[in-house]
Amino acid sequence: MAKSKMSKAKRRRIAVWSTFLVVALSIAMPLASYSVHWLGMTAVAQDAKAVENPRSGFWKEIRQGTSGYSAVTGAEANVLMQSTANDWRNFKESPLLSKLPWVIVGMAVLLLLYHVLHGKNKLDSGVRSGRVVPRWSYFERLVHWVTAISFIALSITGISMLLGKKLLIPLLGKAGFAGWASVSISVHNVIGPIFTVGIVLMIVMWIWHNFPTMTDLRWFAKGGGLFTKNHPSAGRMNGGEKVWFWLLATLGVAVCISGLVLVAPMYPQIQIPGVELVRSMMQQASMIHVIAGVIWTAIALGHIYIGTAGTEGAFEGMSTGYVSEEWARQHHDLWYEKMARKGKIIDVGEARGPNPGYGHQQPRSSASSTS
Repeated sequence: MAKSKMSKAKRRRIAVWSTFLVVALSIAMPLASYSVHWLGMTAVAQDAKAVENPRSGFWKEIRQGTSGYSAVTGAEANVLMQSTANDWRNFKESPLLSKLPWVIVGMAVLLLLYHVLHGKNKLDSGVRSGRVVPRWSYFERLVHWVTAISFIALSITGISMLLGKKLLIPLLGKAGFAGWASVSISVHNVIGPIFTVGIVLMIVMWIWHNFPTMTDLRWFAKGGGLFTKNHPSAGRMNGGEKVWFWLLATLGVAVCISGLVLVAPMYPQIQIPGVELVRSMMQQASMIHVIAGVIWTAIALGHIYIGTAGTEGAFEGMSTGYVSEEWARQHHDLWYEKMARKGKIIDVGEARGPNPGYGHQQPRSSASSTS
C-alpha cells in the first residue's frame, strides 16, 4: 500500500506546536518543582511555629528588657541585656560618623577660598584717628579667652579620640596613639567642666545684647558686608554675632550637658538633680556630644576667622578691650553713635592697655571723629 505524503503545511504546524510544547514544558517543570518545595517549606515553618523553641522566647524576652537576677547593684540591677548598646555600637561604626568630621574640613576649605579670592575685610579709612571705643571689659575678655582656649583643647583632643582608630594609628602606631589617647582623655575630662562654666558665664553676660531685631534682618539681606563695600548698620552685636551666640546657647549647651553626663561617674561631686545616670543615658549623651561637637567646631572656624585674619581691627577688641573708632563706625555704626553720645570715645592714651599700634597713627580732629 502506498504511503501518502504529509503536506508542507501540516509539517509546519507540527514543528511549531512541538517547539511551543518544549518551551512550555521547560518553564513549567522547574516552576512545578519550586512550588512543591515552597509548599513543603511552608508546612515545615508551620510545624516550627506550632512548637516554639523555648530558648528563642527566652532571649526575645531578655532583649525586650525583661529583668532577671544579676550581681550588679544600683540603677541597672537585674538588667540581663542592654538593648540600646547595639544602637550605640552601630552608631560608632556607621558611615555617618566617619564622614561627619569632613564638615570641619569643608568649612576650612571655604574659608581659605574666601580669603584667597576676597582677602581681608579692611577698614575703609586707611588712617586712624588715634581714638578708641571701649568694647569688652577685663572680665568679659578673661571669660572669653579661658573659654576659647578650652574650646581649642577640647576640639583637638575630641577629634583625636573620634578619628584616632582610622587616622592616627597609621601615623603614630598603636603604642604612640595609646599614649596620646591617654593624654587626650585626661585633658578632655579635666577641661570640660571649666569650659562649661565659661559657656554659662558668656550666656549670662551677653544674652541681653543678642535678641534679634529688624536691623539684623537688613544686615543679613546685605550679606553682612562680607562681599561688598556697603557695610550694613548694626548695634553692639551684628546679625552674625547674634547667630553665633545662639548657636553657643544651643549647640554649646547640648555639648556641655552631654559632656557632664559622660564625665559624671569620674566626679562623684557632680550630681544632676532628679537624674540617675545609667549606661543607656550615657550612650545617648555620647551620640549627641559627637554630632553637636563636630558641627559646632566647624561653625567656630568661621567665627575665629572673622575675628582674626578675616577682619582688620576685630582682634584688637578682644586683645585690648578697645576698638578703633573707624572700626566701630564701619561695623557697628548704631552702637558707635550711642557710645559717642555718651562721650565714651577717648584718646588712645587714656585707654587702659591700648594697642601699641595706635601710637603710630596720624591723629584726627575731635570734631571729625564724632560726626
